[in-house]
Amino acid sequence: MSLLTMNSGKRRAAKPRDFGKTAVMLGGDSSEREISLLSGNAVLAALKRRGVDAHAFDPLDRPVQALASEGFDRVWVALHGPGGEDGAMQGALEWLGVPYTGSGVLAAALTMDKLKTKRVVVGAGFSAPEYAVLTGPADLDAALQRIGLPMMVKPASQGSSVGMTKVKSAGELPRAYAEARAIDPVVFAESFIAGDEFTVAILKDAALPSIRIQPATEFYDYQAKYFRDDTQYHCPSGLSRQEEEELKAAALATFTVTDCHGWGRADFMRDRATGKFFFIEINTTPGMTDHSLVPMAARQAGIDFDELVWRVLETSFSRERK
Repeated sequence: MSLLTMNSGKRRAAKPRDFGKTAVMLGGDSSEREISLLSGNAVLAALKRRGVDAHAFDPLDRPVQALASEGFDRVWVALHGPGGEDGAMQGALEWLGVPYTGSGVLAAALTMDKLKTKRVVVGAGFSAPEYAVLTGPADLDAALQRIGLPMMVKPASQGSSVGMTKVKSAGELPRAYAEARAIDPVVFAESFIAGDEFTVAILKDAALPSIRIQPATEFYDYQAKYFRDDTQYHCPSGLSRQEEEELKAAALATFTVTDCHGWGRADFMRDRATGKFFFIEINTTPGMTDHSLVPMAARQAGIDFDELVWRVLETSFSRERK
């Protein structure tokens, strides 16, 4: 049984001590540990600059029960990937009765699985690329027939584009499947949408300005997201006012239908030929590095990094001890 109860989440912090002793949970043991450390340390520095009693907490080094025994009042979750972004840590925090930022157990578990998220979002009436589940090598030919080339092959439950491959010829598919299968037992292929990638950040039930992403690589992969300096980001994205509002509305709606809360990011591809938007995925704990998208959108909305981090921490107020 959860020791936390949800409320309206409208409470604001007037001063740093309103937050009490705060843990910034970072690192962990997923394939995205490196990025989590970058995000978490940036968040930690921002909170300290604002006077919050904030401390780094790496669950790889310390048991999560230490949050209670050491008197932490809340957690800023900066873990990426399985074990931190998939509902497991959120469940542990619920059991401990320690309020935390962002989405709860259900939304985190659902959206960490791209395949299940796609099924929910498509079932709610939104468009997403055609896809096929790859349960073994025998499924590859059927996927080629159904989807065609090029296609994206993805592990279902990894973030930061880990394990993803763009397949442009039939001969590339077995290797792409094997690489994804080595990371996750659930693998799927989806049609590649030729066009621009857009992302919309959500902060406290409001959509921030959209960002159009132009990677120098084949697609917006791990290196393009975090380390390359030749990826181009456009914010404002260049959409018309009507298109911008339609995309924001779609992002908020997909956020709602997947039970997400507090903050996050929804990603879309726009078909170059038709102008149609296709839902790709939701990220409930986006990166907070110097290459990250949510801080970029926040700046466009007049919210600097330190204020963004503060407002995300305020989302923990929606979960209070019973």
